[in-house]
Amino acid sequence: MRVKSSATDATRIAVTDPREGVGLGTLQAALGVVAFSLTFPATAWGLEGIGPWSLVAVRSVLAAVIADCCLCAVGASRDRGRVRWRLPLPDRRHLPGLAVVGAGVVLGFPLLTTLALQTSTTAHAAVVVGLLPLTTALLSALRMGTRPSRTFWAAALAGAAAVLVFTVQQSGGSLTAADGYLFAALLVCAAGYTEGGRLARVMPGWQVIGWALVLCLPLTVPAAALALSYEPVRLTAHGVAGLLWVAAGSQFLGLVVWYRGMAAIGIPKASQLQLAQPLVTLVWSVLLLGEHLTAAAPLTAAAVLVCIAVTQRSRS
Repeated sequence: MRVKSSATDATRIAVTDPREGVGLGTLQAALGVVAFSLTFPATAWGLEGIGPWSLVAVRSVLAAVIADCCLCAVGASRDRGRVRWRLPLPDRRHLPGLAVVGAGVVLGFPLLTTLALQTSTTAHAAVVVGLLPLTTALLSALRMGTRPSRTFWAAALAGAAAVLVFTVQQSGGSLTAADGYLFAALLVCAAGYTEGGRLARVMPGWQVIGWALVLCLPLTVPAAALALSYEPVRLTAHGVAGLLWVAAGSQFLGLVVWYRGMAAIGIPKASQLQLAQPLVTLVWSVLLLGEHLTAAAPLTAAAVLVCIAVTQRSRS
């Protein structure tokens, strides 16, 4: 009787798990979007007390320390007084993917967006980076052979068009050097998201970003030491808070739940949740930085939310 009951329970779990996994995956991806929405305001705060190169290098080192502590806490165990490592290291075949994650998410995107925010407002940067979902979906289709439906692509393009119109309106119809940094950031970040989402199917999402951060330490530690020796440091409450958030929240915790969400619901659908990120960032920009929004923001918000609803209901 017990064996039969266990088999029945196992069957029931197998049947109900996919739906629960999709719901949980959507929640995790949404939490990642909330974490990322604070990145630009936090970066602006961080730049009040530290230079751009120092900010990027130090945030990566701090995030790597957090990731290393998590890896050690899970991987190390005591057996008869001896410490043994039981967490498997990444396979060689996963190292190229982790390198792409490191180059795109750990190094490229933070550096390019930080350089852009020296001359651009967070509101303007947020709407430009609003094209990231479409860029990620395109790279995902090329890299992984996914074939989203026509409805999905129509809604995604409509959302991207709304973001573009809002961007041009915000910038007065002209593009700047900061926009060049931001468009380059889109490409490298989309590549990192795509590879990270692929790897999160074969290893836990937190390990994907954790190993990527640790593998970048040989570059980020010397870079942090060099940048700090050249750029002035002014410790302020905003500067410290901004640095801590982009290191712990944006660079590690946000990516942990983001990659888990992408593995559960798929890269194209997860990427479309990011259409809401620019608008959430605009709210943070007003609340934390005192920036002013234009009247177009509510209209763009409504259009983007409709696109998100359509992409989430479409079959990929």
